[in-house]
Amino acid sequence: MSKKQKKPVDPTRGGKRPMPRGWPGPGGGYSTYLQAPQEWRGTTVQVCGMWPFAAGTGSPMVGVPIGRNILSGATMCCDPISWFMRAKLISNPSMFVLGKPGLGKSTITRRMALGLAGYGVQPLVLGDLKPDYKDLIEALGGQVIQLGRGRGHLNVLDPGESREAALRLTGKAREAIQADAHGRRQTMVSALIAIMRNQNPNDREETILDEALKVLDERFQGTPVLRDLLQVIQDAPDRVRNVALDRGSLDRYRQITEGLEASLIGLVGGGRLGEIFSAPTDNPMQMDRPVVFDVSNVDDSETSLQAAVLLACWSYGFGAVAVSQALADAGLEPRRHYFVILDELWRVLRAGSGLVDRVDALTRLNRQRGVGMAMISHTMSDLLALPNPEDRMKAKGFVERSGMVICGGLPRAEMDNLTEVVSMSMEEQNMLVGWQDPPAWDPATGKEAAPPGRGNFLIKVGGRPGIPVHVGLTSVEREINDTNKLWKTGEDGKPQKVEIAPDGSEAVVGEYSLDDPAMLPPPDPTTRVIARTGVDE
Repeated sequence: MSKKQKKPVDPTRGGKRPMPRGWPGPGGGYSTYLQAPQEWRGTTVQVCGMWPFAAGTGSPMVGVPIGRNILSGATMCCDPISWFMRAKLISNPSMFVLGKPGLGKSTITRRMALGLAGYGVQPLVLGDLKPDYKDLIEALGGQVIQLGRGRGHLNVLDPGESREAALRLTGKAREAIQADAHGRRQTMVSALIAIMRNQNPNDREETILDEALKVLDERFQGTPVLRDLLQVIQDAPDRVRNVALDRGSLDRYRQITEGLEASLIGLVGGGRLGEIFSAPTDNPMQMDRPVVFDVSNVDDSETSLQAAVLLACWSYGFGAVAVSQALADAGLEPRRHYFVILDELWRVLRAGSGLVDRVDALTRLNRQRGVGMAMISHTMSDLLALPNPEDRMKAKGFVERSGMVICGGLPRAEMDNLTEVVSMSMEEQNMLVGWQDPPAWDPATGKEAAPPGRGNFLIKVGGRPGIPVHVGLTSVEREINDTNKLWKTGEDGKPQKVEIAPDGSEAVVGEYSLDDPAMLPPPDPTTRVIARTGVDE
């Protein structure tokens, strides 16, 4: 053997073993880059014979399919009702969605609403401001209730189906449904007054409203409106004067009720909140189908009116759900479950002092009433920007009580507030911060690309590790979810109807007519329109 030839290295020489990437040193074959092995997905029937080379993905498969796990690529199924009823993963059928605008908060909520509708759960969108859900509800064959100046009315004194339900019920069930309807009407009138004044009515005014509503129910045949309640207070019946403590002096009674009377006149006379709440309900809510309250015609500059309309929709919707469940308990109607969507939560919370308590009362009993709930806001700062410390703590409780918290892209400054109520690792925080980065320019098309975090969400349940998921839309969903329809026009400037293909391309299929409600411009907040006469004031 020549001197240039070397003997082969004995792997077991000196009792040594190779390192995980091979033998180090020249000629040892050490690999500096370890290529990941290929992975395949299959059912348990297909891969059962490959043990121990098969492993579960760890993503829950119970509920509405919302997308794929970003880390494993596995299908991810999630919704608050299925995770509460079937999977037993959460103790409260509710979720809170947080994320910067434009990253898909409404999209993931629409996906859950669509899937739950297939399971027989009725979606209820109690206030659609953009609108984000109108097309979906119409596609499901649901009911669209339009509200706005000159476009619809919602009578806050309308007991809805409570009156008919009370006639069908007996005993304590009848008393409970009547007491619930009375309490909701009183709470809603007080809330409207609080928004008008930016201050809650005092205890005496609350008592006067309570007694005046009882007198009104005894006197009035049919469904009263706010003007009828105002008339009862102005008539000064003995029962109302007694609770007002006027000491037998009518002049003293007038002084005590002057502020309350002035606020009610503002509500029925078309003041800051318009006449939306002072006329009979135009389109009563139906409980056997999906429903959306379309309030997109209320201008964003009218923050008080937006908050009042949203709160009225929430109260009306929860009241209808309570009636449906009472009839089901008595065996008079089939049991129905509802998925209630409360979007733009921050608008109501900022509208006036004390409104947090009213929202808190609406959202606490969803588990007992067979209702799943989705509350949507932008950031934790929206909830913590309230002036009163008590309101801030209660608003934070909305997130703490939610069965699951779904987070989209959020800025770094939000992490401290968020981690106070939702435990998150540093890796999860960095993931959320990375998703909120601005979009880049696509060099191929010369246009702005989609934001990196659009459609990406982190699902958190208690202290468990979060599940990152990407929500992908089908071609049908892309058409329904298109919120830029009014920006698509032809060369002559006429708005066009556009269908979106699975590959993202668009095809013009027709034109909108000027009679289409979607083409109506938002109302001018400086002009008050009288719906009955059509005359501008």
